[in-house]
Amino acid sequence: MTEMLAPDTLVSHPEHGQGRVIIDSGATVVVRFARSIEAVLRDLITVAPSLARALVTGQLDDSRDTLLRAQALAIRSVNDQWGVFSRSRVQLLPHQLWVCHRVNRSWPFRWLVADDVGLGKTIEAGLVLMPLIASGRVRRLLILAPAKLVPQWQQRLRQMFDIRLQPHSRAIDTPQLDFWDTANMVVASIHTLRGEVSGEDGRPSKFLDAEPWDAVVVDEAHHLHADERTGETLMFQLLRAMEERRRIGSLLLFTGTPHRGKDYGFLSLLSLLRPGEFTPDEDIEPQLAKLPEVMIRNNKATATDLRGNRLFTPVTVESREYAFSAEERAFYNTLSQFIVDGRAYASSLDGRAQTARMLVLITLQKLAASSIAAIRSALVRRRARLEQTADEARTLAMREEEGRTLDDRAADEEDRTPFAILAELMDGEIARLDELIELAEPIRQEHKIRRLVDLIEGELPPNEPVLLFTEYKATQALVVNALHERFGHGGCAFINGDERLDELRRPDGSVGPKSWSREAAADAFNQGDVRFLVSTEAAGEGIDLQERCATLIHVDMPWNPMRLHQRVGRLSRYGQTRPVQVFLLRNPETVEARIWDLLNAKLERIQQALSQVMEEQEDIGQLVVGMTGASFFERLFAEGQTRRAGGLAEWFDRETATIGGEDLVDRVKTMLGQVARFDFAQVGRNLPQVDLPDLERFFSAMLDAEGRRILKREDGLEVKTPAEWADADYALQDRYAGLVFDRAAKLGKMGAARLVGVGHRLFDTALDHGLKRTGVLAQLARLTAPTLVGVIEDEVTGQGASISRVVAGARLEADGTITVLRDWELLQDLNAIGRSDDLGRSSAYDISLEDAEKRLRSAIEMQAPLLADMLTRPRVRSEMLLIPEPMTPSAG
Repeated sequence: MTEMLAPDTLVSHPEHGQGRVIIDSGATVVVRFARSIEAVLRDLITVAPSLARALVTGQLDDSRDTLLRAQALAIRSVNDQWGVFSRSRVQLLPHQLWVCHRVNRSWPFRWLVADDVGLGKTIEAGLVLMPLIASGRVRRLLILAPAKLVPQWQQRLRQMFDIRLQPHSRAIDTPQLDFWDTANMVVASIHTLRGEVSGEDGRPSKFLDAEPWDAVVVDEAHHLHADERTGETLMFQLLRAMEERRRIGSLLLFTGTPHRGKDYGFLSLLSLLRPGEFTPDEDIEPQLAKLPEVMIRNNKATATDLRGNRLFTPVTVESREYAFSAEERAFYNTLSQFIVDGRAYASSLDGRAQTARMLVLITLQKLAASSIAAIRSALVRRRARLEQTADEARTLAMREEEGRTLDDRAADEEDRTPFAILAELMDGEIARLDELIELAEPIRQEHKIRRLVDLIEGELPPNEPVLLFTEYKATQALVVNALHERFGHGGCAFINGDERLDELRRPDGSVGPKSWSREAAADAFNQGDVRFLVSTEAAGEGIDLQERCATLIHVDMPWNPMRLHQRVGRLSRYGQTRPVQVFLLRNPETVEARIWDLLNAKLERIQQALSQVMEEQEDIGQLVVGMTGASFFERLFAEGQTRRAGGLAEWFDRETATIGGEDLVDRVKTMLGQVARFDFAQVGRNLPQVDLPDLERFFSAMLDAEGRRILKREDGLEVKTPAEWADADYALQDRYAGLVFDRAAKLGKMGAARLVGVGHRLFDTALDHGLKRTGVLAQLARLTAPTLVGVIEDEVTGQGASISRVVAGARLEADGTITVLRDWELLQDLNAIGRSDDLGRSSAYDISLEDAEKRLRSAIEMQAPLLADMLTRPRVRSEMLLIPEPMTPSAG
């Protein structure tokens, strides 16, 4: 008869790993494993070696096996909490590690991350996901992003973390291919998938009926909007439908503007994360108290490196003025009057006619603020359309007139037909357009563009890379031509939504089209192949341009201030090594410039008011603008055109009374005061001071133990995969070359395949085999002090914890004091064992191994609440004891 297993006996199971016996029922045994309590077959478990038994018997284990197991335990513990060993190709930052640590405290996780632009949301997502993918907890992953950001997510997660996402497209999403039931790691456009809710194709949604996703990440999550008056956007409905069908395990939302001005929308967004805890139909104040457990916000003002040094310097913004020529002034004044008259006429119309007319006038205003070249081409197109409509109206009027009798004509001599009136109105507007076109036609050298070129040539260092933003393609072509003319052809790339400009002058003087893809233009600029990059809003998001450039010029100003933050975010982001300088081109004669002056002054006053009451300094302009809403600024600039200069300031104050009002300031203050945020002063000492190079010693020793010698080549390490590993995993290569543990290494086209860390197939295999080794008590040469490796577990089950175990160490110093080690400090100590011959031998210890274990375990227990603060009731288990050579089991 098999001996009954006593409660708390350490056992191993081929599927669940190590656990402790709760009840031995004979054929089955109830065991508590790391993530669950299972009733398993007795025949499938084996009694694992335990330190307690080894201390009684005095049986020593193989020193190499025990050291490798200790290192593997420490590596897994550090990475599960912080993701620090993930294979990101950029240096990880404290706030990014902290976000990973915070999010992965629970499972499934539900968080809204509202960091400033440029703090590395893709890296944060990768750090959160990599440990979960490596451990098998996340097998089905869905990334949802705006269409233009889908390629970026696919590229960056592959390059930085070797997370390979399959992009979704309608072309491959067919009934025959069955995409959603076969793809497990997907990145998709949320704008495309919103049709799954509306049923655009008339068939059931395979997307919503597919297997649940272990984790869903949504970028630009403010598109998931709900309004108490207009209802929910289709994208919001999509996420809600997924929730209702239980298709989402963990959910991570990213947005820089979580609160768009209405509490209802903000709470609706939070309700997607925590249904039942947040509801838009109830008062927001008591719900804000729950924000620390659902919302994270870090800002550039407090972002630091691992030494606590601030990463970002304030962005310098300067204006450069220019004036109209006489011809430009005449055109601007005439256009302004045309718009004023047009608005007056539009106000007399009803419904759609009024809306359509206003939209035309607003578009003309925006174009005029960009360049005369932009407005000229629009006026010509507008005139052509009106001419066609007027011709059609005249034809219909003539037909109507032909059908009337002489008596009808005599009776209604003063009453013209509707078509006749329409034709007359069209003719009147065409005449006004002809006047504007005539004034614009001779203006081919615009003073704004001349001032722009003079600024670059006169104030910037030679060959200084410059990023320029403009609203419209016509202005973009004007700028590209001017830069080519002054600084030479071939020195300027461009980005726009069409990836093409038609009116570009060639070196031979001819005019024709040129194409630049978004990625090719950004690469050429980052690599120094071109000095200038001129972009529309197509590069306002999703492109990193800080590699060489620290100078940005706003050729024109968008009516939505949020776009300014997005533009500057292309340069003011992690990796920028110089202060970012921004120039605004403005003409003080224009209404737009005066409104911008008033708006900037108001935002500065709001910033000052909030800075006085906030502990951490933060640029809250982006939040305030986001809470105000783009439609407000659109109306502000549009209506401002009709105001006389003398009364503009008074009108502006009335219209913007709610911006920076007490309610908004209090809301920003309350929200920022409640959210979870990284604080280096509080968290800094706990941050793991280890990186990929700290894995190399374990990796090399592990392969050596398997009989494989690592060869050091100029381009990295070369090793043949152990046969046993290759036989068990077909995905492993027979041989690996060029392996490096350096994020800064130039990896070439092989990229992530050469960078070793958690997530690399060969390293993960080595880590798994290290964890399966069985040593618990070993004597190590050159170990200077007895060291206990302890595992801190949670006594409480069912907490939904992503992390249920944390490794810690305790070292008994020669003077009798004990040093408690966090997992990463323990790894550093283990890596140092045998590193050099001058470490010296340990002092003699007048203490038994049993007493040493008890003292060391007690020391870890004292600090367990701090070492494993995510656990409800931490309990310490002695996993292994490493002793110096002079100490032996008979020493006590």
